[in-house]
Amino acid sequence: MTAQRHIPSVDSLLKQPAVSELVNLYGHVWTVEAIRQVLDQLRSSPELCQSLTTDSIIVTLRQKLESQASFSIKPVINATGVLLHTNLGRAPLSEAGFEAIGNLVGAYSNLEFDLSKGSRGNRSIHATQMLKQLFGVESALVVNNNAGAVLLILSALVKGKKVAISRSQLIEIGGGFRIPEVMRQSGAKLYEVGATNRTHLSDYAAALDDGAQMILLAHPSNFKISGFTAQPELHELIDLARQYQVPLVYDLGSGALLDTSAYGIAREPTVQEILAAGADLVCFSGDKLLGGPQSGIIVGRQTLIARLNRHPLYRALRPDKLILITLSAVLLSYLRGKADSEIPLYQMLSRSLDELKQTAQEVLRQLGQGELQEGQSTIGGGSLPEESLPTWLVAFSTPLPEKLCKSLREQQPPVIARIQKNQVVCDLRTIRPKDLPVFTKSLEKALIAIKEKHEK
Repeated sequence: MTAQRHIPSVDSLLKQPAVSELVNLYGHVWTVEAIRQVLDQLRSSPELCQSLTTDSIIVTLRQKLESQASFSIKPVINATGVLLHTNLGRAPLSEAGFEAIGNLVGAYSNLEFDLSKGSRGNRSIHATQMLKQLFGVESALVVNNNAGAVLLILSALVKGKKVAISRSQLIEIGGGFRIPEVMRQSGAKLYEVGATNRTHLSDYAAALDDGAQMILLAHPSNFKISGFTAQPELHELIDLARQYQVPLVYDLGSGALLDTSAYGIAREPTVQEILAAGADLVCFSGDKLLGGPQSGIIVGRQTLIARLNRHPLYRALRPDKLILITLSAVLLSYLRGKADSEIPLYQMLSRSLDELKQTAQEVLRQLGQGELQEGQSTIGGGSLPEESLPTWLVAFSTPLPEKLCKSLREQQPPVIARIQKNQVVCDLRTIRPKDLPVFTKSLEKALIAIKEKHEK
């Protein structure tokens, strides 16, 4: 008789008191399905049946149900040195944003209720009023992401019409979304001007002479073109757009509001200066250099934004309360002039090399192993390509670097590190100071675990 023949049935397991407790916790349907999965795994793996007992099956069943019932999205410690890590949720929220979620999401709110009138209100007004005040613009609108912002602008303003855009700006953003495809989906007609590396004012003028009804600029925030290049100045394009009475729309992508050169990296054009130059509409992301939640923000002329607001597509793209609550909290930091000290992205950019070195040395002292190395942190998130900041790393040599990284990911909370020159390295710049104790403990546990595995 084989061990497989001793695998119990679903019904017999359900009669076990310990399994009855699981049914009470997780429900009959969920528990039965988990039992079937465990038994199927046993039937397909004869080696698992060698030490088969009812108790061991119940232990496996409990672990499976606990795993299935837990949140699959969990906090992690980012030790990669990539500040806006797309795979790790991009910009971490400020404490103010976190508190706003805790205070408002679990309760009713005046999201779409006018407290002064006692009647239905406008959900957009909370963020748009802040945006109007922050930028001194006529109007503003928030949607769920910046690709959606571009799609809405094109659909509402130039569907079926030609849009002039330089060949050098036909960019692809994360996830394979490309400007030409967004334009095609909107119904706008792509009118490519210039060459990949050089576009002149006369190229745009020729497109407008040929019936183009909009000039679209897309800031190449995730790549650079260098060498033999040319682009018209912004003020020249704005003057040209006014001459032909067509709107100039600037997709700024990452959406910097602060002078990034103050942090030792290249200067990004700011939303404020693009608006001051006379752009009719500017759209940008909320979760990159702004430091807020994923969203698309549109600011500029009231007459144009009113058309966006009335378009049916806006209903599909409008943000939910989580976005509006957290975005409002982040915008308040900018309005109060506290963004550089309150928003995590700028806190990380501001950390000095001396502070990072001292922190790294303390981690190594507590561990009693590893080495201190100089390194480079990157911005990430499709922002400021080729830009980096000097940093300090803690590095660990091991014959099994991939296994050490895996062990770090198995800690609670998981630690995400990187492999560099066959060493596992952790960048202290992207680790929040309050997470350092648990980071150090997780690192210690992972190092012990990998040593024990290697010795075996």
